[in-house]
Amino acid sequence: MTQQDGDLVGDSVERVNPGGSSSVVLVCEHASNRIPEQYDNLGLSDAARQSHIAWDPGAMAVARHLSQRLDAVLIAGTLSRLIYDCNRPPDAPDAIPERSEAFDVPGNTGLTPHQRAHRVGTVYQPFRAALARTVAQAKTPVIVTIHSFTPVYLGQRRAVEIGVLHDNDRRLADAMLDIAPRHTDADVQRNQPYGPEHGVTHTLREHALPGGHLNVMLEIRNDLIATDANQRAMAGMLAIWIADAFARTHTKGAVTCTA
Repeated sequence: MTQQDGDLVGDSVERVNPGGSSSVVLVCEHASNRIPEQYDNLGLSDAARQSHIAWDPGAMAVARHLSQRLDAVLIAGTLSRLIYDCNRPPDAPDAIPERSEAFDVPGNTGLTPHQRAHRVGTVYQPFRAALARTVAQAKTPVIVTIHSFTPVYLGQRRAVEIGVLHDNDRRLADAMLDIAPRHTDADVQRNQPYGPEHGVTHTLREHALPGGHLNVMLEIRNDLIATDANQRAMAGMLAIWIADAFARTHTKGAVTCTA
């Protein structure tokens, strides 16, 4: 990994394009399915570790391309969300899930308070600190988090293709939803397939809402970003869409995209 591409901040955080000039701060909490050796794969099969329960497939690739198109700093997790979900506060039951969708996670069962605190201290706190520093250093920060979701969940097929999620600050989400048909033919829905009631807006609550920063969480159905070509195309479309929506908020800042 080169400095131009990014750098590691401890073992749990990667910072991509640290010199980015955009007001946008990109976040990809579930970028990796890596489980360090000391966790003994959390007792999971290879199939489970490769599945969406361990990470958001395709999300990091889209985020990297988006970072280039927007010239934006990207903060990403480098460990599986099954070790610790950096989009959850330490007191959330699913921050270290004992079960995810249809899979039990043996390595997360019966953890002691000390073991949980160790994961908070070595995974969540470095991630939180790196993102907080990046937001503090940005001029007029606009926080955009990138996620993907599975087309079929607990046997139910999902029609939504792109979710535009928000908490109680809906300014950027509203702007994106208003102009969605100008940028994509995808089925775009508000706060789907998850919403604030599911606890998924922690990063926005922690790093955007207190400072009044524009923010949005984007969920992309992972079958739409399964190849490099699709990941690049999605990032290109999103970059133009985000820049267009930002302009409509009439907020000061630098959000432009390159070809």
